[in-house]
Amino acid sequence: MEFRPLRFIDETIAVHFAAPPAFEKRPGCPAAFTWRGDVYMVAEVLSEWRDYGRRGRMAANMRPEHAELAEERGSWGVGRFFFRVRTEAGPIFDLYYDRAPKGTANRKGAWFLFREMAPVSPHLEGDPALS
Repeated sequence: MEFRPLRFIDETIAVHFAAPPAFEKRPGCPAAFTWRGDVYMVAEVLSEWRDYGRRGRMAANMRPEHAELAEERGSWGVGRFFFRVRTEAGPIFDLYYDRAPKGTANRKGAWFLFREMAPVSPHLEGDPALS
């Protein structure tokens, strides 16, 4: 099934796990998340992917051969873990864990609700209004 973005959100969220992740910097998908005071239970993980790309000043601080390896496996504090989930209430969201430290007080990174998604209906795929 294909999806299209319904709305961009990109706000921090609190996440809740059934069991704590074995590795804080490599978490799996949470069982639920809280956004703007509402709790969303994850009913299904539709997909997941990782992005170990270096951004901003981090993009130029490695020798090319090391950067290539880090792009595949990641390096400390760099990368994002994405999850596309269907919530029990029905909405589909993309959320991600950003491994970058947010300062000396918070070296663990943060979770974000990236965007709300909607399935692409086969009869709407050719609709120019959706392009």
